[in-house]
This record gives sequence, structure tokens and C-alpha cells, in this order.
Amino acid sequence: MGMLVPTALAARLLSLFQQQLGSLWSGLAMLFCWLRIALGWPDPGKGQPRVRGEPKETQETHEDPGSAQPTTPVSVNYHFTRQCNYKCGFCFHTAKTSFVLPLEEAKRGLLLLKQAGMEKINFSGGEPFLQDRGEYLGKLVRFCKEELALPSVSIVSNGSLIRERWFKDYGDYLDILAISCDSFDEQVNVLIGRGQGKKNHVENLQKLRKWCRDYKVAFKINSVINRFNVDEDMNEHIKALSPVRWKVFQCLLIEGENSGEDALREAERFLISNEEFEAFLQRHKDVSCLVPESNQKMKDSYLILDEYNFWIYNFCWYPPEDRQFHSWLCALMC
Repeated sequence: MGMLVPTALAARLLSLFQQQLGSLWSGLAMLFCWLRIALGWPDPGKGQPRVRGEPKETQETHEDPGSAQPTTPVSVNYHFTRQCNYKCGFCFHTAKTSFVLPLEEAKRGLLLLKQAGMEKINFSGGEPFLQDRGEYLGKLVRFCKEELALPSVSIVSNGSLIRERWFKDYGDYLDILAISCDSFDEQVNVLIGRGQGKKNHVENLQKLRKWCRDYKVAFKINSVINRFNVDEDMNEHIKALSPVRWKVFQCLLIEGENSGEDALREAERFLISNEEFEAFLQRHKDVSCLVPESNQKMKDSYLILDEYNFWIYNFCWYPPEDRQFHSWLCALMC
């Protein structure tokens, strides 16, 4: 006669294996992706997909994702790589894998998103210019502007790997380039993890600003406000660079990415309070291009896809292990 396993014990065992199961899903995703390409398997996602987004009141309970109202993925952030040449201590999309979706699979996913209503695409990472020295990114940018005719195509980069040649080849297809700059003090950049050795992050920022003017690409700056830069006065530097937008983020913890036992970063020491963030905003209120991005807005306002999700969403798979990072990304029904 077999022994019955108590429900509580079973739940605990399942919890212990949660991380291993998540890794298994990622491995299977990679395997099936390459098998489908190699063997020419048919596309199970034909037809126009529907995006289902959970209303806020059901995001914590997950009782019935299928009952939610349809949501159009107007604005999409595609983090197609986790690899980066910087080591920012607060990074919330860390290098847990080196996987990058094959170019044609990524294009097919972008096409499906366009059919579902996408109007804006932002490419990020990791550092998006690492893959094939920016060629992979350039081809996606050109595809989105030339073939999908998206009104807005943008990139977020740390700027360290961008060369003028890339602007010559792909600048006509890019609307906005956002460069991450958290401080105008090079020593602070080193503390944060943006040190470039002999190179100067701020000097490089000025060079990129000039290229954006020369090639008619709108220039933005993104800054993560954290323990090391929260008291800095950036008014004059930002006004001198004159970006079309200065997006200011509050340092955010994401379990499993920059916080927790399995995280590759420990961002707790970078955290600031809401009051400190508001004080920073108040000090820079006269900067006309300032756009604050609170933690709540950051978590709830975007459709965020990681390096696997373009392929996986064609199979109606919904990532179960990290609801916070994947925001309101639910199932794309084939």
C-alpha cells in the first residue's frame, strides 16, 4: 500500500524544483527553435494572433488569464540579448544565457506583432550592439522600418560599441537612439559598472550626440537614479546635450535578475527611497525634456519580450516563473 504524500509537502517539493524547471523550459525553447529551422517544421502560429492582457486586479491571482480583455501590443520592448560589455550593478536583464534568436525567426515574430497592432518597437539588451558588431540589430531596424513600416523604431544602448559606420549603413531606418548615462562624473560611472577603462563614457556620449545630429536620428538619454548618483546635479550637462527626451528611472529590484538567491546582480545597495527619487526630480524640474519613469509605471506600462519570447509566443507558451519582469505579457493565442 503506497504512502500518500501530503499536499503541503508536495507543494514544497514543487517550489524547490521551480528554478530547475525554468531552466528546462529555456533549454527546450532553444532546442525546438533550432529543430524547427533545421527540419523546416510548419509554423503553428499562422493567422493573426490575439494578445490577451490580464487586468490589474487579476495579475496577482492568475486565476483565469483566458478571461481577460484583449490588449493591443502598441509599444514593445524587445530585449533580444542578455550579453553586455558593462557590469551595471542594478541591471535587471542579466546575462543568464547567451541565446539570441536566429534573425529570420526574430523577423517573423516582429511581423506577427505588427499584425497584432504593434506601432512602436524598441530594441535593447544586454547591449544590443554586441551581436555581430551591430549587424544583427541593423538588419532588424531596417526590417521594421522598411518592410513593416513602423512609425517608431528605437534602440537603447550604452553607446560604447557604436561606430559611425553603423549610422551610414542603418541610420536612415532608425528614429530614436537612447544612450544610457547615469552620471557625468566618470568615477561614479566606474562605481556603477559603466567604466570603459581608458575610454570616457561622457566623452563618448558627446560623440554620439553629434552623430545623431549628422544622421537625423533623435537623441535620448536614459538615467537610472540610484544610491551613487541621487545627489548629483545634472542640469547643465543635460541642457548642453539637448536630448529630445531625458528618461529618468528609479532603481528597481527584479527577483531572480538583480535580487534574490539566484540573481547575477545584487542591486539592494543601489536602492533609493521614493522620497529621494522625488527630490532628484524636483532638483531637475527645469529641464524641459525630463520624463520621470517611476517603478510602478515601468512595471505596468510595457510589453516586454526577452530573448526567447518571440519564438515561444508562437506556441502560446506563457512564462510562469517571473510575472513581474514580463509585465502584462500573457498568452498570444495562435
